[in-house]
Amino acid sequence: MFEKVLLAVDGSEHALHAARTAADLVRTMKANELRIVVAYDFIPPYLGEPNMQYAIDARMEEAKMIMQKAVDAVGDVSCEIHTELLEGPAAEAIIDVANTRKSNVIVMGSRGLGTLAGLLLGSTSQKVVAHAHCPVLIVR
Repeated sequence: MFEKVLLAVDGSEHALHAARTAADLVRTMKANELRIVVAYDFIPPYLGEPNMQYAIDARMEEAKMIMQKAVDAVGDVSCEIHTELLEGPAAEAIIDVANTRKSNVIVMGSRGLGTLAGLLLGSTSQKVVAHAHCPVLIVR
């Protein structure tokens, strides 16, 4: 049923729990592919050099650390694991990858912002649920 699983992580505890859940799902469903994505915000060009390059390098290092923690949390699975680091708004990046890679399900953690801004704008998981063309499993 779920041959291609997309796992979106952001480094939070909920995301690591989602990684373990995605691994269980992959094992249970005997999926062919697990794709792990980390999305990070654009670096504003007004920073200028060398500050912009420092910011890019720092974001990439952070994204790589988040990815490694997710891969470690997934552990051994009997399918192909692909990883992608994406620049841009997280919800849009996750949905684009799911559509492009023809994912059957998206697995991601849920984090409540608990602020008025979070209620007005909605979280990344809410945006993905609202706009994804495949099922979305939100893990607490």
